[in-house]
Amino acid sequence: MDFYSYNGKIRHASVNVSRFRGPSGVSEFHFVVRPTEYGAIQIQLEWLLHAYREALDSFGLDMQTAVLRRFFCSDLSNQVSALEACPFSNPRNAAEPCAVSWVCQPPFPPAKVALWAYHVSDPEVELDKTQEGASLTFRRETLVHHWTTGVTCPTGNSSYEQTRGILEQYNAFLHTRNLSLADNVLRTWFYVQDVDANYQGFVAARREFFAERGLTPDTHFIASSGIESLSTNTAAKVSMDAHAVSGVKREQLRYLAALDHLSPTHIYGVTFERGTSVAYQDRKQVILSGTASVDREGKILYPGEVLRQLDRTLENVEALLEQAGATVKDMCVFIVYVRDPSDRALVYQQMRERFGEMPIEVVAARVCRPGWLVEVEGKAIIPAANPELPPF
Repeated sequence: MDFYSYNGKIRHASVNVSRFRGPSGVSEFHFVVRPTEYGAIQIQLEWLLHAYREALDSFGLDMQTAVLRRFFCSDLSNQVSALEACPFSNPRNAAEPCAVSWVCQPPFPPAKVALWAYHVSDPEVELDKTQEGASLTFRRETLVHHWTTGVTCPTGNSSYEQTRGILEQYNAFLHTRNLSLADNVLRTWFYVQDVDANYQGFVAARREFFAERGLTPDTHFIASSGIESLSTNTAAKVSMDAHAVSGVKREQLRYLAALDHLSPTHIYGVTFERGTSVAYQDRKQVILSGTASVDREGKILYPGEVLRQLDRTLENVEALLEQAGATVKDMCVFIVYVRDPSDRALVYQQMRERFGEMPIEVVAARVCRPGWLVEVEGKAIIPAANPELPPF
C-alpha cells in the first residue's frame, strides 16, 4: 500500500490518497479530500473538485475511473441544491456514472463538506460502468459489482416499518439480477435518524428480515455500519447504501470474528459481521464493519474516555485484520465517527499521528450505543495468489 499527501500543495483543500496496485496491474485508490479554509458550501465544493481533479491528474486518472463518492455534509437539508449543482456530487450525473452518497455527518471545521472517493484503474481496459437510478453497475470479467446508495422508505411510520420497506426494495432489486442477500451482498451502511430513539426498531426489522432469508447466527450476516445521519427527506428515519457482487463464490469469502477481543454481534441483538475478507486472484480485500470499544462479552470499555476507547477500538481492528492475514499498514481508508462533535479534532490528531498520510476522515455521528464515544470502519487490501479465483 502506498500513501500520498497533498497538504499544502493544493490551495484551500488537503488530499490524502492510498493506492494498491496488484500483480495484474489493476489499482485501487481511495481519496479523502477536505477544505482547509472557511467558505460557503458552493465555494468549498469548488475547492474539493479542484483538489480532487489535480490529485487524479497526478495518477493519470479521470472521473471515468470513479466507483463511489461519499460526501459528508454538515447541514444536508440546506446543502442539497449546491450538491446537485455540481456534476461530481450529483448522483444523477449520467455523463460520469458513479455511485454518489450524501450523508449528514459533519466533518470538523472549517469543512462544511468532505469527500471520500474510491477509484479503480485497469491499464488494459476502460471500466465498464452503467448507472440505473441510485445504483451503479460495474462489470469486471466474470464479476459484476452493484453499488447502491440512498435507499429509503419514508412512507413507513416507524424505523421498524421503514427498515422492512428498505430491505424489501433492495431484495427486489437483487432478485431482478438473480442475486440474494445471503450470497451476494458484501457490505451495507444503515443511516438512522435520531439513532438513540430509532435504532432498536431498525435492529429488530433487520434481524427478522435476515432470519426469514437464512441469515442467522448459524450461517452468517453482512459487514455493516449502523450510524446516525439525516436523509434529504426528513420523513426518512432510515436510509441505506450497499455493495453486492454477482459471480462471487463462497470460497472467496471469510467472515471475521476475533472472539478473543470481541463478542459475536448477535449476543446483544444485532445482526452484522465484524468484518468480511474477499479473496480474488491477485488480492484480498478486508471489509471492516463499524468497530467500537467492546470486549469479548459485548461490554463497553472505558466509558467516558474517548481516547482510551479509540485505543481499544484500534486494538479490535488489529485483531480482525490479523485473522485475515493483514495489519493496519494494509488499511487504505479509515472513516471515524465520534459522538461528541468537540472530539473530532482530537481524534483526528490521534489518528493522523498513528497512521501518517493514510486517507482518514473524522465526522460527528452518534454511534448506536450511547456509551460508545467513537467508532471506526474501513478497508484493507493485501496481495494474494489465487489463480483458481476470479480476478478483481
